[in-house]
Amino acid sequence: MNNLSERLQAIRDRITSAAQRCGRDPAKVELLAVSKTFPVEAIREAVEAGQLLFGENKVQEILAKAPQLPANLQWHLIGHLQSNKVRKVLPHVKAIHSIGSLDLARDVDRIAGELGMVAKVYLEVNLAEEGSKHGFGVEQVRAELEALQGLKRMEIQGLMCIPPFDEDVEKSRPYFAQLRELRDELEQRGGVALPLLSMGMSHDFEIAIEEGATMVRVGSAIFGGRTYKTAAA
Repeated sequence: MNNLSERLQAIRDRITSAAQRCGRDPAKVELLAVSKTFPVEAIREAVEAGQLLFGENKVQEILAKAPQLPANLQWHLIGHLQSNKVRKVLPHVKAIHSIGSLDLARDVDRIAGELGMVAKVYLEVNLAEEGSKHGFGVEQVRAELEALQGLKRMEIQGLMCIPPFDEDVEKSRPYFAQLRELRDELEQRGGVALPLLSMGMSHDFEIAIEEGATMVRVGSAIFGGRTYKTAAA
């Protein structure tokens, strides 16, 4: 399938099948098309095929691309966010998936208040405690949950994770299950709903859906291969 719209429809079909296999409503799983490094023309083609949710890793890409595309698109920042870029990006994104520390959360909360808005975020959890990745450790997010919930200008939507990459997609399953179980525990502990789970990428999103993902982040399977060597988003 060389046509982007055909690839996009194939991903949608796979999402539907994965959800149905485990008795879930496919409408409860959103597709975030990860357009990092891809040109505006490719995003526009996806928009023409009905895609409205897009994810970017870098603030500068959102700021460069968004003005060239329809205003009804929803942009999600999925990459690491530096504190000095919070003010620039907050007005332009529907959600930030990469809140990985209490300090960053406090910066987002403060700046959202100054901008007169409420920031919607996911807490990124580094389940494997990989030194190369950002995110809360499991014990850390447990310990800091109360402080995070006390931030009134930051609405925690749920949790996000990026498991260690492995060609064997079944190796991702325990991490997805762990994130779901941690979410359930934090809901009970904190007494608030954390309904959303952002997990699963091009190679393992079906496994993530089977384990409870509410949003999957798919890039290369829609847009094609990137020009650098990395795990597919």
